[in-house]
Amino acid sequence: MTTILFAAGSERWTEYEGPLRNALDALGLEYTLSPETDDPAQVDYIIYAPNPSLTDFTPYTNAKAVLSLWAGVERIVGNETLTMPLARMVNDGMTEGMVEWVVANVLRHHLGLDRYVLNPTREWAPRVPPLARDRKVAVLGLGALGQACAQGLAGLNFDVIGWSRSQKDIAGITCLSGDDGLVQTLSQAEILVLLLPLTADTENLLNAQRLAQMPKGAVVINPGRGPLIDDDALLAALDSGHISHATLDVFRKEPLPADHPYWTHPNVTVTPHIASDSRTDSAAQVIAENIWRGEAGEPLLHLVDRGAGY
Repeated sequence: MTTILFAAGSERWTEYEGPLRNALDALGLEYTLSPETDDPAQVDYIIYAPNPSLTDFTPYTNAKAVLSLWAGVERIVGNETLTMPLARMVNDGMTEGMVEWVVANVLRHHLGLDRYVLNPTREWAPRVPPLARDRKVAVLGLGALGQACAQGLAGLNFDVIGWSRSQKDIAGITCLSGDDGLVQTLSQAEILVLLLPLTADTENLLNAQRLAQMPKGAVVINPGRGPLIDDDALLAALDSGHISHATLDVFRKEPLPADHPYWTHPNVTVTPHIASDSRTDSAAQVIAENIWRGEAGEPLLHLVDRGAGY
């Protein structure tokens, strides 16, 4: 009998209990699944999302893995008590949702739709946009989500350039890496999409110096992690007109405080962290498959590289 602890909060337990049981049953697993335990040493797997009720993993002496419901693991990967394997969430529903959000917002800015949607004077002022093939879109971060978004944009015929820490090879995408590659990417990015993980190396990556490397009038789209952006530097670039617009879905503090200048800036669009989220059914299937793999002695999916931080 496999003992599974759901340590992701009471609200998520209500959402996930049914889908998790369905997914575990479908794989023929014999298990107990509960949001609490009287004996941490008996727990085999911990299904986890950051919460104050579990910050010390020391008592879980026999746990085989911690399975995160979040794609981002920056809030747990540095926990020194977490000595067992850690897997992050990657699933089709999350990926599809991110691609849809990114493509929608790239198209919105590419086509200049705001000038028609937000047109209080009813001005008749047509502006024909370039074709997608003539628009350079850059994606920073070529993990599972970044690759999917880059390929989705390329499928619409955008001229897509992608940057990652290590060199990638993706059909239809110009892939760059390293410091020189980042400068080259930013210098061409008419529309920039941020999908990097948050690490010590990527925090404030988009600072004043790097914003200045982008073409005048460029657009920044961030569905990745809020701290990838130096907020003061972005606001200054927006005020100067060097950056024409920023569409932001993630922030250093969430919910975004009511007095934050992003709310009232005329060239900022705020969305409330909706770009991509784990869909319960597809996420439950990923969790169940990893538990099945662990019990069968197979390698776990989506293991986190502690050294890299993701």
